[in-house]
Amino acid sequence: MEVRPMLIRDAKASDADHLVRFINMAADDLPLHFWKKSAAPGVDPIAYGRERAARDTGSFSYRNAWLAEVDGEVAACLLGYPAADVPEPIDPGTPPIFVPLLELEALAPGSWYLNVLATYPQFRGKGLGSALLAKAEAVTRDLGRATISLIAEDTHQDALRLYRAKGFTEIARRAVVKDDWAVAASDWILFTKSF
Repeated sequence: MEVRPMLIRDAKASDADHLVRFINMAADDLPLHFWKKSAAPGVDPIAYGRERAARDTGSFSYRNAWLAEVDGEVAACLLGYPAADVPEPIDPGTPPIFVPLLELEALAPGSWYLNVLATYPQFRGKGLGSALLAKAEAVTRDLGRATISLIAEDTHQDALRLYRAKGFTEIARRAVVKDDWAVAASDWILFTKSF
């Protein structure tokens, strides 16, 4: 089997097109669903998401992301950031669709929160997810954190197998609130791994 060279690098603002795709892929179009509701009338929701990914600040900023390249081609993405040491109360105005996610995030205070791990379909099964999880562990340690947390959908079977194989433990579940978001998932699952 041919081994193709892989590189993990910091994302750049110019990677926003890839970041938007990975962010949306990781959560089964939930980001696109949100961008459609948040973008000003007449603004393309993907362009709205791209603008958010290209910002210097914010959770979904390129500054919180790393890309895996295979033969110079972007193949996969890791995006994460330190969770608050003391979770904020959930704002009563939060759309119900996001409440279960915020409830789960609050169960892992002080962790490094892995928000996005996604691979383009043609690069799956080649070890990129494992390599990016190793990168997440290195980032977590470098920041002096002792735990990684992540939330996955119960329908993402390949991802769930990977997380369990890499030592992540299921901590809690919350039912997915669908509203008008079309998704097959029933539960969000919080996983953590401590060092």
